[in-house]
Amino acid sequence: MITSIPNVLGGIGNTPLVELQKVVPLGSGRVVAKLEWANPTGSMKDRMAKAAIERAEAGGRLEPGGTVVEYTAGTTGVSLALVCAARGYGLEIVFSDAFSDEKRRTMQAFGARVTDVPSDNKKITETLIKTMISTAADISQRPRHWYCDQLNNHDAIEGYLPLGEEIWRQTGGQLEAFVHSVSTAHSIHGVTRSLWVHNDRIRIVAVEPAESAVLSGKPSGSHKIEGIGIGFIPPLWEPELVNEIQTVTTEDAKEMTRRLAREEGIFAGASSGANVVAAIRVARQLGPGATVATLIVDSGLRYLSTDIYGGKPGD
Repeated sequence: MITSIPNVLGGIGNTPLVELQKVVPLGSGRVVAKLEWANPTGSMKDRMAKAAIERAEAGGRLEPGGTVVEYTAGTTGVSLALVCAARGYGLEIVFSDAFSDEKRRTMQAFGARVTDVPSDNKKITETLIKTMISTAADISQRPRHWYCDQLNNHDAIEGYLPLGEEIWRQTGGQLEAFVHSVSTAHSIHGVTRSLWVHNDRIRIVAVEPAESAVLSGKPSGSHKIEGIGIGFIPPLWEPELVNEIQTVTTEDAKEMTRRLAREEGIFAGASSGANVVAAIRVARQLGPGATVATLIVDSGLRYLSTDIYGGKPGD
């Protein structure tokens, strides 16, 4: 008997949860991490891309054979490219040289057309992100184009509700805290909504780059942790769904990312490193017996050309 799923989109979700063994100091609580690179494109963003496109289809906003438009640091773009290829849509992506070339090539491999917005020496800044947004908005005015607009897309959060349920189930409900970095805020809020249905005492800790800690009330700046820290408050940010905000430097995030690969065999990007740095802090505060969950957001295969894994410094 052949058992299969209808198409590649059926492979999204139900990713493994692993306990970190070597990077967590003695005397700390347990840190468990969802390996979101087990999704088809190697990223948690597959969840939101599928949800956003399905809701747009159901609402008649995305016509059969139409074209999806999005600005992206690459991870959302790759996931949208997968879904568009599977569903038969075109895809127009607005991207930048501030982000890894692996992401560009992957989006193009799925058939996406990429428009570039040049950065200031590959720095991720508010100005860059807002220019990308306005460029995508202009492209979306073309006939039969649907603008995903991830920062303002209320449907995207739906994709992360199952993620929270998975964490609850895999920890057996024995969970004291969830720690995760913020970009659009969809993923942290979606997980929180699911977890708090079961136990609203679970501590939710948001993570952002120390160099651009706008959620913490500090000035916008530049950093090099791809995929998070857009330089301004995300439009759908809900501070009431977060108990605490922690900052992590680019340097600390990248160093932890390297340690995860060498010591845990977990190959990831810098936002995952930032997640683990903050999760360890929380686990040390809570002490033995506590369990802290976080996410390994995406695969390190997307960052081989950067200085995380041996690219030129400053990449």
